[in-house]
Order: sequence, then structure tokens, then C-alpha cells
Amino acid sequence: MTAIDVIRAKRDGATLSDEQIDWIIHGYTRGRVAEEQMAALAMAILLNGMSRREIARWTAALIASGQRMRLPAQELGGRPTVDKHSTGGVGDKITLPLAPLVAACGAVVPQLSGRGLGHTGGTLDKLETIPGWRAGLSAGRLLAQLREVGAAVCAASDELAPADRKLYALRDVTGTVESIPLIAGSIMSKKIAEGAGSLVLDVKVGTGAFMKDVGQARELARTMVALGGDHGVTTTAVLTDMDTPLGLTAGNALEVRESVEVLAGGGPCDVVELTHALAREMLAAAGLDRIDPADRLRDGSAMDVWRRMISAQGGDPDATLPRARESHAVVAPATGVLAKLDAYAVGMAAWHLGAGRARKEDPVQAAAGIELHAKPGASVRTGQPLLTLHTDTPERFEPAVAALRDAVTVVPPGTRLELRPLVIERVHVATPRTMRPLLGPAPHLDGHEAS
Repeated sequence: MTAIDVIRAKRDGATLSDEQIDWIIHGYTRGRVAEEQMAALAMAILLNGMSRREIARWTAALIASGQRMRLPAQELGGRPTVDKHSTGGVGDKITLPLAPLVAACGAVVPQLSGRGLGHTGGTLDKLETIPGWRAGLSAGRLLAQLREVGAAVCAASDELAPADRKLYALRDVTGTVESIPLIAGSIMSKKIAEGAGSLVLDVKVGTGAFMKDVGQARELARTMVALGGDHGVTTTAVLTDMDTPLGLTAGNALEVRESVEVLAGGGPCDVVELTHALAREMLAAAGLDRIDPADRLRDGSAMDVWRRMISAQGGDPDATLPRARESHAVVAPATGVLAKLDAYAVGMAAWHLGAGRARKEDPVQAAAGIELHAKPGASVRTGQPLLTLHTDTPERFEPAVAALRDAVTVVPPGTRLELRPLVIERVHVATPRTMRPLLGPAPHLDGHEAS
């Protein structure tokens, strides 16, 4: 078998065999398949697609390229494990209140997260604004924290699905990011390798999301739910709106502050709504659906888990969060009803202010970001502040304001708007199936599992 054989097969619309998929991923991981050859195969997949069987095997091969975590129930007090993944958006800080909330309801939440790139924020960047907090946990320390606290939000090990790590970077520079089979395999290989028994997917839809329309998002969600079932993980997905930023902040320290407000029983209505909705999905997937997560916010137990979770990773939950040295107001251009506040434009403006990065090695400003003073449907007046921009470097205001040039639409007073609901639809749970050829590495892949 050669890489050229595999590329030609997919180029010509053939279905790749299990052996071809195993061979190409194994060779790519170990440097025997060249970057340009994998780039050609990725483009062929983007153009010709993959069958469900191919996607499942592709995902299994990505998992088998590295280690697979074990979360033994007996070491976690018999509590079920459940994870959540969001496809990314602007102001999406839901992981921060959600992980401690679900843990307070009796589940164990091993939330392995990443850093931001481009206009979407990263969970680790947000938490690193808390003085002393550390993203890195060894496997042993992670298991101990899950046992003692019930939740951890930390960086994923480099040993989880290393083939996907290489392929993700390649897709980013070869115009193949948009392939649904490759997106689904990338997300699910890491999530399955993390070892949780159930998984909830938050698939964002809209201008500030990767998937711009509901049809695309639904296809991606169904593909990932099926993959979870194929690999024995109870999986469900919800499609949620990302035409408008989530909450009233976009930026790292700003979003932490807002998340703590939610845990304290307050916070913006949309953040509270989505936190409740995803918590209910996670608890149902974990078999704990008789518990109302709202009770755990009201009685303070979710806040208690948050404080313990932050402290366990070296952070000070009482520390003052960073605040930017400079601010600038963007005002309403007219009197009327705010009809649009474009999520992508707000995300790009926050990026220009220093809240995001263009390359994974770039630094971010902890306090940079944007506060929103009105959301679509609100009445506004000419000159009223709609957004406050924050940064430590005032020369960043000009490109940020330019990014917001077409972000706001105000319609005449009294105009009735039809706004899309925050939770658009739910994709049904896949019943886990034991497809033995897809579980764990094929014998020749040299895969191994880690506790």
C-alpha cells in the first residue's frame, strides 16, 4: 500500500477500506506519509466526502494514534462521567459555570479544554486570568481532583489523538477546515479518547460560529452523535444560536467575572438559560435527570465546587481579576430597536483589542475585550453606549472600531422582530453500539491506553 494509492482512491470517489485508513493515519503520525500527501487526501475528502463507516474508522484510527484515558468508576465513588464540547463562539463562557454545576449535581466532569484562536475565545485563556491558576494536570493529579472535587477544567495531554493534532494544523493552512467528516473526526477522536461515559455537544450556528446555517450544523451534529454511539459513548447534541454574542461580555477576564455572577445566582439571561439547558442534557446523559440544576445554583453548592476546582489548580477564587487600562465607547447610531449585533464582528473586534490570537503561540491580554450594553430586541437612543471596548494598548481601538463598522443595525421604534431562539433544536441521543472493530487500536497501530 502507498499514500498515492489511498489519495487516488478517494480522489476518484471510492470508499476507503479500514486497512487503507489505518495505514494512512499510522504512517502520517510517524512521519512516513508526507504533509503534502495528507494535504491532498484531506482535499479529496473535502470534495468527495466519506461514508459513515469511513468516518467511524477514521476517528478510531485517530484515537489509536495515542493514549486513551481511563476514568475508573470505582475510583470516582461510582459517579458517572460526562463531558461537554462546544464548537466555539463569541462570548461562549458556558464551560466555566457548567462544569461545577453538573459536578454539584453528582456527576464527574473531566473537561479537557483548549485555547482561543481567531475570533473565538478559549476556555484556558479565560481561566488563566485567575491569579495562580494552572491549566496543566498530570493524569494522576487529574484523577485525584475528579475524585475529590468532581470537576476539572484543564489542558488536554499531547498524547491524546496526536494524529489529529498534526492534521488539524495541516487543515488550517490547506483550505480543508470545512470538511464535515474531518471536523467530526477531529472533535470526536479527542472527546472519545478523554474517556467520559457520556458526552453533550453544543453545536453553534450563525455568523459567529464555524457552521453558518442550520442544515450544515445539523449534519455535523448527527455525524458526531453517531460517532459517539459507535464508540460506546452516550452522545447527544443541541444546536444553539451564535448570530449574537452570548452574554454581555467577550474577553477573558470579563467572561470569568460574568461566569461567577451566574454561579452566584445572577448573570445574563441567555447565559443562565444555556447553562441550565446543557446541564439538563448532561445530567440526562449521565442518568441523573431527576436532579434540577437550578437548585444547585440557588443553594450555593455549584459555587462551592467552583471555588474548590479553582483552588485545586492553584488559583485564588477570591483574587481580583485584571482590568484594562483603557476603554472606548461605541454608541448607537440612531434611536429605535436594536435588530442586529453581529457576533463575528464583535469577536473580531475583541481579537483586535488583544483578547485573541492569530497563531497558537501568540500572547493574549487578560483584560482585553468588550462589554455589551444592549442585545437585539432592546430599545436604544442615538448616542447611547452599546459597547465598551477594553484594552491595555489604545492603538488597538482603531482596528477594533473598524471591525464593528457593520455590526450594528437599528430599526425604527416599534418594529417587531422575530429573533431566533437560543436553543434551536436537539439532535437525539445515539444508543451506544459495541462495534468491536472500531474500539481501540487495530493491532498494527501500536496504540496503547493510559490510566
